[in-house]
Amino acid sequence: MHIGLIGGIGPAATISYYQRLSAAMRAAGTPLELTIVNADVDTLLANNTAGNTDAQARVYAGLIDRLKAAGADCVAITSLGGHFCFDQTVPLSSLPLVSAVTPLDAHFASQGFETVGLLGTGVVMRTQLYGQLDSTGAVVPDDIDGVGKMYTDMAITGACTDAQRAFFVEEGRKLVANKGAQAVILAGTDLNLAFDGRDVGYEVVDALDIHVAVLVDLATGRATLSDHSVGGSA
Repeated sequence: MHIGLIGGIGPAATISYYQRLSAAMRAAGTPLELTIVNADVDTLLANNTAGNTDAQARVYAGLIDRLKAAGADCVAITSLGGHFCFDQTVPLSSLPLVSAVTPLDAHFASQGFETVGLLGTGVVMRTQLYGQLDSTGAVVPDDIDGVGKMYTDMAITGACTDAQRAFFVEEGRKLVANKGAQAVILAGTDLNLAFDGRDVGYEVVDALDIHVAVLVDLATGRATLSDHSVGGSA
């Protein structure tokens, strides 16, 4: 299956998707069919901040049409924060959309997590992954706006300073120590810049890995679109 990615939001997350998809497909012995289009991060941030879900959905729809013209069979948005207008994009999409949010609750439950801590954009944390956690409880930092701004600053630059890394690691530690999180979820696809497989003294789950696993199953034919909750035109 030919995978389409809406990338650029931010660049580091797009690179991570490409690297991890490529590695997994190589390990599976299956060529990767992939096309990436670039969404403008400043437009996304402006629409996200203003709550302009319909405007961003129209932007996505145009990009999805380009992916379809390139031969893609389905599309994924390479940003959990960028899912803020997922529901509005579905009726406009000319391809099935493979959500990065939908698989998370089932994954957390399968790992026995009753409570997880969330780090990501302000919207992702404030809505607790867009209200899609039914089997798992979630806790968030006390300073949602401060953490969200730090995340956005990092995502735009595509690089993580030592100070930013220390900040995110400490915010995660507080979610575990003070709020009872059994694991900290990197609910922002650029947070791999800060954690990058490091041992930080508590369990970390990268939501990007869960999304990539779904896309690999589709790309290798181990799963079909009917096996996953997708929106848009089939």
